[in-house]
Order: sequence, then structure tokens, then C-alpha cells
Amino acid sequence: MADELDSTIRENATGPKRARGDAGEMEQHPLKDQIAADKYLAEKRAGQNPAKGFTRVKIVPPGTV
Repeated sequence: MADELDSTIRENATGPKRARGDAGEMEQHPLKDQIAADKYLAEKRAGQNPAKGFTRVKIVPPGTV
């Protein structure tokens, strides 16, 4: 799915924003909105892994050796 989204954003970025023809008129979402949607979906995929919420850190108080 991510590969499809990446290729879709790439195609939309290289193509025209608005196109008119005999069949009608078409306009794409702005690139800014497409990038925001990509970031949202990436964050959503990253949040699906419950193990990412638990990380180990070592807390060292200041002044200790």
C-alpha cells in the first residue's frame, strides 16, 4: 500500500493539476494535501505496533559517577 501511495504521489506531482477534455474536467488534490495524507498514513502504520510504546531507558541522576 505504501508503494502504491508513493507512486501515486509521484505521478500526481509530475502530471498537470487540472485537465480539460471532451469528456469533462478533472482536478487533483494539491500536492501539500497528498503529502499530509502520506505522513498521516505513515504515522498510523507506526502506531499499529504496540511494542513501540515500551522502550527501555537508563536514567542517570546528575552528579553520579
